[in-house]
Amino acid sequence: MKKVGIIGVGEYLPKKVLTNADLERMVDTSDEWITSRTGIKERRIAAKNEAASDLGLKAARQALHESGIKPHDLDLIIVATITPDMQFPSVASMLQQGLSAKKDTICFDISAACAGFVYAIATAQQFIARGNVKYALVVGVEILSSLTDWKDRNTCVLFGDGAGAAVLAEVNSGGILSTYLGCDGAKSDLLYVPAGGSRMPATKETVNKHLHYIKMQGNELFKIAILSMTEAAQVALKRAGLECADVDLVIPHQANVRIINAVAKKLGLGEDKIYLNIEKYGNMSSASTATALCQAVKEGRIKKGDIVLLDAFGAGLVWGACVIKW
Repeated sequence: MKKVGIIGVGEYLPKKVLTNADLERMVDTSDEWITSRTGIKERRIAAKNEAASDLGLKAARQALHESGIKPHDLDLIIVATITPDMQFPSVASMLQQGLSAKKDTICFDISAACAGFVYAIATAQQFIARGNVKYALVVGVEILSSLTDWKDRNTCVLFGDGAGAAVLAEVNSGGILSTYLGCDGAKSDLLYVPAGGSRMPATKETVNKHLHYIKMQGNELFKIAILSMTEAAQVALKRAGLECADVDLVIPHQANVRIINAVAKKLGLGEDKIYLNIEKYGNMSSASTATALCQAVKEGRIKKGDIVLLDAFGAGLVWGACVIKW
């Protein structure tokens, strides 16, 4: 099995900023209420002419530039998203075309909600480790504003749009030390979009009833998220032969600052070892972990030899963790 690491990262955040003050004028809420319960101050919203592939393409180009890899060198493109441009074809195939990658590049999307980027990293690792591909591009991209009910004060304050990307390849040392993925489909009704699929195709009635928007039972998810992310981190570290004290930086899914702080406390990690960007971007589902990783690298929070832990949880319910020696 070959050692696999991340050799380049990139990101793209839409230009439009939606602040808590803006939301105060849209629904019955306040900056204090949002900030105290979520840690979010603002989020980015894609322009009307921006689809998932547009955001993903910009993040992908940046990651490729940072890695020194040309689009033609790519053997695999995986996109983690729950907000694709359309039901099919895949966003990955659109990125292949947009990047002018070679025609035999393997392209597919993964639907694992907020844990999508971790799922995609783990999947790409297997392809490279077994010698099936040499270079892989992984993108986490979401336009959650397209699924957000802007009249629902409990959910519209949470979500934002963005994209993050990583290029994976064989490395001589370090790299991905372990991964752990899990799912509990019995609790899938705690976070979902009811209509738009084969179970409930789009009709005038489903549109009028707002069934194409995110439905969430936040109180139930809060406790499950803490337990799942804590367990995922512990299992992944154990598989890597490491302990929590060995971690230099945790890149958690940016869903709720109270969830992140609770997980950190259970793992015995101080604030200095937790990377946060939720205040500026909110919950971007699969793009949250991807953009946070990119920003941590750019800011110098991650250095060569550091032990980095990706830890995520989302609809499905799914969770995943990945331990990387940078």
